[in-house]
Amino acid sequence: MDEFYAVSMLLDFYGQMVTKRQYDILDLYYNGDYSLGEIAEELDISRQGVHDSIKRGKVALFDMERKLGLVSRFAKQKEIAAKIFKLIDEIDTSLLSEQDRDRLISAREQTQGLLED
Repeated sequence: MDEFYAVSMLLDFYGQMVTKRQYDILDLYYNGDYSLGEIAEELDISRQGVHDSIKRGKVALFDMERKLGLVSRFAKQKEIAAKIFKLIDEIDTSLLSEQDRDRLISAREQTQGLLED
């Protein structure tokens, strides 16, 4: 997984568990595509301070993921939902009763909802 994507996902799940300052810096760097210099200027701190905050924040986020595993569980559930969605689409509905087709459509819509969240 790409580092920027991984940290962005970790921020979504655990962002409120790091300090507000770390969250702001990580968000600007990973989600806002700011450079260290731009963040330093924006927050009126040194580039080294930005770098250290990013490093400490990443360690905290990855440690939380190692302990809790929420992002990996989320990714696994998305993968399973995608497989279910594919299987549903492969079913020949011409052989089903109208009631079963309605149930299948409902299952497809619910699975689609899981993939879009």
